[in-house]
Amino acid sequence: MDIQNLRIQIERIDTLPTIPKVLRKLLKIIENPRASMTEISEFVSSDPVLTSRVLKVVNSPVYGFPGRISSVSQALILLGLNVVRGMLLGVSVFEVMEKAMNGLWRHSLGCAVAARVIAKKKGIKEPEEVSIAALLHDIGKVALSLKFPEDYKIIIDNTDKQSLFIFESEKNFFSVNHSDAGSWIAQRWNFPRNLIEAIEYHHKPHLSKTVPLNAAIVHFSDVLVRGLGFGFAGDHFVPPVNPASFQLIGLSDGDLKDVITELEDLLEDGDPLSPEE
Repeated sequence: MDIQNLRIQIERIDTLPTIPKVLRKLLKIIENPRASMTEISEFVSSDPVLTSRVLKVVNSPVYGFPGRISSVSQALILLGLNVVRGMLLGVSVFEVMEKAMNGLWRHSLGCAVAARVIAKKKGIKEPEEVSIAALLHDIGKVALSLKFPEDYKIIIDNTDKQSLFIFESEKNFFSVNHSDAGSWIAQRWNFPRNLIEAIEYHHKPHLSKTVPLNAAIVHFSDVLVRGLGFGFAGDHFVPPVNPASFQLIGLSDGDLKDVITELEDLLEDGDPLSPEE
């Protein structure tokens, strides 16, 4: 299959019977750039499970509002439309994500927490936007595994057999990797350019033209969370940090120590979407 046909297949992912009904409905709203906060709030509030997930995530260490947000409309006002759209996609896709790859949701969640900690350390004005990019950075893995489940099992097997990173194994099989697939999906779903680029370049952040710092933070968060062994990203290796990106982030040894300490403390709280004890 050539790359253009592959892209068409990936962009049609919302037609798959394996996609949950609530996600399919949500995507129709997300794809509409004119969808208002009221429409999104009403849609979420009409689904008790989705409401519960949204409130659990928004009151978790991912966003730093512990126990302070009690309604979906309040979350929309505090976080903004783009952040909430991304978060809704994240919480709606998490079951699919776990079916695609056991441990992928935890990895993604860990990256979201790490990215927020680093973004705040760097004084970025909208740390939640960086956090959302990190939460969704591996959405391409979900797309590829849902569309080509048997092929993707082979790809994951090959990471061990051939000592490959997951993105190398994907590239060998499809001629593209999950970063490409993720950017196609993000464009199809009308995500803002900042988010598309952070997803597309999280393995090559130096190529980002619009948000090189955001892409660098998502990249570094991915490496950091892999190194801490939180969740599973598709292979058992820790990729090297892109030197230009690390320089751009500009964390001192002391900053790095602070980030890791805070991250380890926050990750101890576990998964905000895991079932209640």
